[in-house]
Amino acid sequence: MYRTVATATTATRGGSPTDSGDCVVTLDQVPRWSNSEHRSSLEYDNEDPSFSNSFFPDPLTSQSGGESSSNGIVSRFPVDHEINSKIYLWRGNPWNLEVDAVVNSTNENMDEAHCSPGLHAAAGPGLAEECASLGGCRTGMAKVTKAYDLPARRVIHTVGPKYAVKYHTAAENALSHCYRSCLELLIENGLQSIAMGCIYTEAKNYPREPAAHVAIRTVRRFLEKQKDKIAAVVFCTTTSMDTEIYKRLLPLYFPRDKLEEEIALSKLPADVGDENGETIIDERKIRIKPLPKKNIPKPTQAPVELPVSDVGLVQRNSPYLDSYLDPAFMSLIKDPDQRRKEQWEKTAQAQSGWNCAKILGFGDLGGPPLSAAEEYSLHSRYLAKANSLNLSELAEMKIVYRGGVDSEGRPVMVVVGAHFLLRCLDLERFVHYVVKEFEPLIQKPYTIVYFHSAASLQLQPDLGWMKRVQQILGRKHQRNLHAIYVLHPTFGLKAAIFALQLFVDNVVWKKVVYVDRLLQLFRYVPREQLTIPDFARFGSERWEGSYRGPENQVDGS
Repeated sequence: MYRTVATATTATRGGSPTDSGDCVVTLDQVPRWSNSEHRSSLEYDNEDPSFSNSFFPDPLTSQSGGESSSNGIVSRFPVDHEINSKIYLWRGNPWNLEVDAVVNSTNENMDEAHCSPGLHAAAGPGLAEECASLGGCRTGMAKVTKAYDLPARRVIHTVGPKYAVKYHTAAENALSHCYRSCLELLIENGLQSIAMGCIYTEAKNYPREPAAHVAIRTVRRFLEKQKDKIAAVVFCTTTSMDTEIYKRLLPLYFPRDKLEEEIALSKLPADVGDENGETIIDERKIRIKPLPKKNIPKPTQAPVELPVSDVGLVQRNSPYLDSYLDPAFMSLIKDPDQRRKEQWEKTAQAQSGWNCAKILGFGDLGGPPLSAAEEYSLHSRYLAKANSLNLSELAEMKIVYRGGVDSEGRPVMVVVGAHFLLRCLDLERFVHYVVKEFEPLIQKPYTIVYFHSAASLQLQPDLGWMKRVQQILGRKHQRNLHAIYVLHPTFGLKAAIFALQLFVDNVVWKKVVYVDRLLQLFRYVPREQLTIPDFARFGSERWEGSYRGPENQVDGS
């Protein structure tokens, strides 16, 4: 049945041409993938002069003339005749098929102008009216409507992603979710057969062949789990190029015999996704340390049969297991009541311990310490909010801004205390600005330069606020901060930093280096790497004029 592209351009509907587009085609008239002809040589000639096969080499054509290269490797997509019997390949518009549901590729507004060409004309005006009442659809998601004048019973609308090479993984997973959402809606509505066109579009710059890989493998993985609930999936193509791509890629994921399965081993992409067909991102995996091997004596008493829910609690509350799991992961799987009790205990302990700091005028340093997961969640929320806000007025105040690099090449963040006008600032907006400015720097070692010159004339925030900012910046800030160089420190500032070392964080605030003169600062950060406020320069010159030690004489200054 599947011959070359040249003959496939006039695929048949029960013996009649498909070009007219006005005939209703039943599934009996569409060939199953499992019943299509096998190529005897696992090769085929491209007889269509308008299409060059050199861009898409045949996956089933091995370099050694069909020689298998399995080498004992187990196929990730083994032969499954039951699944293969549910797959169809059809050249034509999906809405001409008499199936339970057809898929419409649309945009987030679900308007008629951006839907699959010809769908609304075939379905009638009722479809556009119902789409307008649904309130749009998000990328990667799907919504279902009536089919109106179509031979199908329902239309499933989905929004494909835009493609950019930089974000190809996100685009692949969004496209995979499109196909999976359509199949899930099919089952939820009690339907069994579906016709799916190419959801990816040229308007969104999605390459055809990578998109076809995502579509076919997602359907395969879904059918492996839900094959009893789906009777037919029809891949519909409208161009010779798409038809050719699907005819070459279907044997990789739906092999019809052992020969196709073995050859597909060497032709499949390196990444064929997870159990749902989505691309795997190693950096986002939850890492659990392996448990050391220990000989645990078996209990002498007979094991007690527990319900499934109780078994999970026993395993989850095991102190032996807790000691080897990542803290961020453990905060998610601990019993909620136990986690709440621990939080209360931490709060009570913190409130009893930091009262002395409040009495000394350092502010409220109470509150329990945050776990790694809590710090990450807090930082993520503030960063997401900061990226959505217009904070240009804070950038113009020059309280915090990027400098150059220090003497060892680390990026420098400059903080000017005199510009911190507490009476004029919305502290919450300023925290968002700090998180946004620091985010690129804290990913690797960096340095802070703080100009305290004339800052004592301004009202400064208390240490409780400083502790909160440090918690929001998170542990990357703590780990990657190299040093804080403080120019023109006062006795009050030194006392405050000592309190921070004592009550807040002994690691970060031990990195403070006091610098009395600009010339000292230039040993750590070159002069040309800093934009120095005039009052800071004047303060240094006045100090140097009052003390002229032989080691402080500098030409031209």
